[in-house]
Amino acid sequence: MGADKKAGGNMEWGCMLKKLSPYTIQKGLRYLKHYGPKEFWVRLHERFEPEEIPYGPWYEAYIPTEETLRKQAKKKFAYAPLISIVVPAYRTPETFLRQMIDSVRSQTYGNWELCIANGSPEDEKMGEILREYHEKDSRVSFKNLKENLGIAENTNEAFAMAKGEFVGLLDHDDLLAPNALYEIISRLQEETVDAVYTDEDKVTTDLTEHFQPHLKPDFNLDLLRSNNYICHFFVVRRAIVEKVGGFRREFDGAQDYDFIFRCVETSRAVAHVPEILYHWRTHKASTADNPASKMYAFEAGRRAIEAHLERTQTPGTVSHTKDYGFYRVQYPVKKQEKISILIPNKDEKESLKSCLESIWQKSTYKNYEIIIIENNSTTEEIFEYYRELESAHENLRVVAWEKEFNYSAINNFGARYATGEYLLFLNNDVTVITQDWLEEMLGVCQRKEVGAVGVKLFYPDGTIQHAGCVVGLGGVAGHLFVDMPGDRTGYLHKASLLQDLSAVTAACMMMKKAVFWEAGGFTEKLAVAFNDVDLCLKVREKGWLIVYDPYVQLYHMESKTRGAEDDKQKVRRFQTEIEYMRSHWLKILKGGDPYYNKNLSLTKWNYSLRPLGTEKQTRKQYEKSDGSDT
Repeated sequence: MGADKKAGGNMEWGCMLKKLSPYTIQKGLRYLKHYGPKEFWVRLHERFEPEEIPYGPWYEAYIPTEETLRKQAKKKFAYAPLISIVVPAYRTPETFLRQMIDSVRSQTYGNWELCIANGSPEDEKMGEILREYHEKDSRVSFKNLKENLGIAENTNEAFAMAKGEFVGLLDHDDLLAPNALYEIISRLQEETVDAVYTDEDKVTTDLTEHFQPHLKPDFNLDLLRSNNYICHFFVVRRAIVEKVGGFRREFDGAQDYDFIFRCVETSRAVAHVPEILYHWRTHKASTADNPASKMYAFEAGRRAIEAHLERTQTPGTVSHTKDYGFYRVQYPVKKQEKISILIPNKDEKESLKSCLESIWQKSTYKNYEIIIIENNSTTEEIFEYYRELESAHENLRVVAWEKEFNYSAINNFGARYATGEYLLFLNNDVTVITQDWLEEMLGVCQRKEVGAVGVKLFYPDGTIQHAGCVVGLGGVAGHLFVDMPGDRTGYLHKASLLQDLSAVTAACMMMKKAVFWEAGGFTEKLAVAFNDVDLCLKVREKGWLIVYDPYVQLYHMESKTRGAEDDKQKVRRFQTEIEYMRSHWLKILKGGDPYYNKNLSLTKWNYSLRPLGTEKQTRKQYEKSDGSDT
């Protein structure tokens, strides 16, 4: 049977290979050369892994009905500013140009203007089409440039045409969903919002297939420094465009990335509309489908991040990752501040020994202390080990917690003995993989806006145990990418990107000590479950960022000391902790994790699409209403 299965798998690959075009094969060879055989094979499997919920049918069910669009068109907003959509056009094929303009003219929000800077004045057909549309609809305006000035300067010419209070960026061969501006205006009712972005997907050249949806989080500074996730559709106040100076030609290839950085740095608030409102057309010359064709663009992206870091006075080194268009920022340790490593333990000599030895073997940063919080151990062996440790290591001490097990209370107790400026909560059943783990975490945590840093954890078999937490996942909170092979990078490489999240596990979490006490420490009503999530949410409530850093990696046995939650008392305690979270964090549980997306599943751990059953019902209810709310 095994041989038959293998043969069947080979036949499937063979059939797939026969269907590949020469272009696709050539593209694959480029990627093979770039990644090397092992990583190429991993990414190939990721690319062709079937979707749990296929996007095509999901999208067809997702898009607004005609009735919804009609009701949107009748909506009267209290604040209805003019939006100028700017388009740098150059040798745009007639079909693409018409479809782009038609997608704007189909908007259910009508107070817009389309400003097209034509960088190919020699193309008479383009000129005819632009004149035709202008005569049909005065909101469509164009300017024939004397020559092609490049994408940055062509866009600046389109900016100069704009009269609206807000400006939106649209590529000359892409499309807006008919409700795009309506949804944008809905968010702009909030007075402090200066910039808005939306979700997007890709569409084939002939518009027959939508694929690769990009379902984004709310504004995420560290993710933006890892990748231009904002991208399309981006709308910003024209006053900010004038202030930051438009596009810069020295960043051609990543001119929008550089522009977005400068805009968000200046904006009071950046809003996100979690709706798929922009369709990015892919064809053979597009970086959307063939990133290797424009390597210069990725170097421009790296420079855009560097320029942003310099403007914000944030020391950091930017490098490319093996995934095109995704970057790593390494933050240096500014000051050799002391780290207090807190490790609760009961009886587990071998686990604790493995943990400690990995710290000593891997740590190149030396200014740390280790505080072992002894919790009612019963074996003489462990106490003998404690005595050996304290005798051999000046920077290690054991403190005794003599009450019943309570993870929150134990760590709060241990933190009172900490003399370091930073607390590193660490389980006794983890072992360090990354050599510079302390420098990496400290460099991130020393940033002025960061409260805590979490890491990437693996099971002993190399699969992922933790790559960040999502509030609401699995009911209250859950880990991302659980059980995914560790060599995979996940949805849009998120398992392997530095980014902000709502929570991380305290199995290995560094936090500023001052922030820990500002947030009130761990909530002692949460003796076992969700205490780290609760602490992270309290830290977020104080305005600090929680950062997931995948460049720090450890193995985690997970709850070896505690054992299973299988007796009646433990089940009852667990239910009490669930109720605590639901009562104290109702807003985020009901409204959704801002670092996730409402269109993503809360029962799967891998960024799968959320089934649309409840969405359809919501739409039906909306269409029966007066259309005043979305």
